[in-house]
Amino acid sequence: MRNLSRTAATVLLCAVPQFAAGAHADERPIPLDRIHVAHAIAMHGEPAYGPDFTHFDYLNPDAPKGGTVKLSARGSFDSFNPYIAKGDAAAGVGYETLLQRGEDEAFTGYGLIAESMEWPEDRSWIIFNLRPEARWQDGVPITPEDVIFSLNTIKEKASPVQRFYFADVLSAEKLGPHRVKFTFAGTVNRELPLIVGQDLPIMAKHFWEAEGRDFAKTTLEPPLTSGPYRVASFEAGRFVELERVKDYWGKDLPVNLGRDNFDRIRYDYYRDETVVREAVKAGNVDIFTENSAKEWALAYDTDAVREGWLLKERFEDHSSGGMQTYAINTRREKFKDRRLRRALAFAYDFGWTNRNIYYGQYIHPNSYFFGTELASSGLPSGEELKILEPYRGRVPDDVFTTVYTVPETDGSGWQRANLTTAFELLAEAGWVVRDMKLVNAETGEQLRIEILVQQKSLERAILPYMRNMQRLGIDVGLRVVDTSQYINRLRAFDFDMIVYGSAQSLSPGNEQRIWWGSAAADDSGSRNMSGIKDPVVDELIDLVISAPDRESLVVRTRALDRVLLWGHYSVPNLAAPFDRYVYWYKFGRPEKIPVHGTSTSFWWVDPEKAKALQSRQRPVAQRPAQQPAAQPSAN
Repeated sequence: MRNLSRTAATVLLCAVPQFAAGAHADERPIPLDRIHVAHAIAMHGEPAYGPDFTHFDYLNPDAPKGGTVKLSARGSFDSFNPYIAKGDAAAGVGYETLLQRGEDEAFTGYGLIAESMEWPEDRSWIIFNLRPEARWQDGVPITPEDVIFSLNTIKEKASPVQRFYFADVLSAEKLGPHRVKFTFAGTVNRELPLIVGQDLPIMAKHFWEAEGRDFAKTTLEPPLTSGPYRVASFEAGRFVELERVKDYWGKDLPVNLGRDNFDRIRYDYYRDETVVREAVKAGNVDIFTENSAKEWALAYDTDAVREGWLLKERFEDHSSGGMQTYAINTRREKFKDRRLRRALAFAYDFGWTNRNIYYGQYIHPNSYFFGTELASSGLPSGEELKILEPYRGRVPDDVFTTVYTVPETDGSGWQRANLTTAFELLAEAGWVVRDMKLVNAETGEQLRIEILVQQKSLERAILPYMRNMQRLGIDVGLRVVDTSQYINRLRAFDFDMIVYGSAQSLSPGNEQRIWWGSAAADDSGSRNMSGIKDPVVDELIDLVISAPDRESLVVRTRALDRVLLWGHYSVPNLAAPFDRYVYWYKFGRPEKIPVHGTSTSFWWVDPEKAKALQSRQRPVAQRPAQQPAAQPSAN
């Protein structure tokens, strides 16, 4: 049950005493006149769960342990190291962290490897007091040396994204047998304590420093971790099977009760999602997240679904704002002009595509933080206007004068008015039609665009968009490549346009530099796919990161969102505040769905359901009424 008491969650020590109280008396104290000591840390405000909480509300502490869950993964894998820019990492393999995220809060971390934390009011550093019982799977205790090694390794050998993400973490210092201190760069960044707590993978120094191991290289040697699962067996590119660690040191922690309930987790790799769906229907995959609206509507017209043995369910997920877009690579000269990029948005017919391709399941988003309080709307006013006012002349005038809207259509398939607007914008940008081709007015070179994807299933949704670009005279092509090629081309930014999801945190912060920052635009593996290099965007990101409270964070994020939208760095495609699950009738799950959505790590095998599924017998009263299969649109 949730502890509603706030007073015990954080203790604030003032002028006396002059030293921070550590978790262990034998360790060096830190002199300070004002310090927080707590079991958890929130980005803003107080943690929802007090220091004496027994479990998270969205988990079932009495969930039975046991059984096997069979999951699917796309493509292939050739490494067990997900933190470097080489190779394709295997699914389900990772490391524990110092803190565990609270899934029903915007951004709060609770002690996992760390049992408590200490930090000053300005969050310029944080001390983690490690749990003495924390162990690696070989029985060796987790020490401050492991934590320090982990930070240094990530900063020196991990992918550019990882190195960039932890760039403002200056150092980690051992203060005692169970005590480690992180010191941060001088800039105000309230998120950094949470970043090192929730995102820094804690790795075993004695394992990685053994002869012959190099963190910078791909490896198919299963890593030594401290978590609830270990690799039991695998075949590169085909499957990975994890088994429960029966003597897992953290199984009874409040943050873990009700989590990680399966004895074995198996990931089978598939090259094509069509094959995955057949495997689901054949019972070879137990749980599948369906990303195709068409397949959700049409692919599961089977007796198992009609009889209620194979279930289809949508779960709300408000874990992030954001949208799927056609990201435009502004590193390429032809995309430098904002008006051309805006014209490409007028060529996209969401109304027709949603009706005929997506079966009316999606929303046309108008914000990078769509569906949350962080999304901009209307014209800037109040505090948001004060933030943006100094940038007049450095951002498009539209930011102040025009409400941002996405181009809408009536769904008829012929958006004459939108294409007319697109032609006008293209003409302003120096592109004209000659001999039915859209060419540069000065050079005579035709505008050519290639859309790069790795999923052939996207083809049917992209072709109508391509048809409209061709109506404008653009020479447009679609290139479908395999997963390895796709990853390598993205790392090299070798594309014109891609279909890209920009899911955002409910508590934006340091990661915004990776999404939109100038420094990330040329980093291999960056999420700044559009190659945005705008000093105004950089300054607004800094304001978001330094926001002192939730209210200012919301206003500053809206200002950033507005400038990004009017930069026309991408074409808004679709958004959906839910996840579509297809799963067999043998699982139990908590009734409460947290704000960050459900997860298979919260589910368990229900013995009675599993027995009923095996025999295909259960009371008629428990069987759902048969539903007619969804029919495609007449259009």
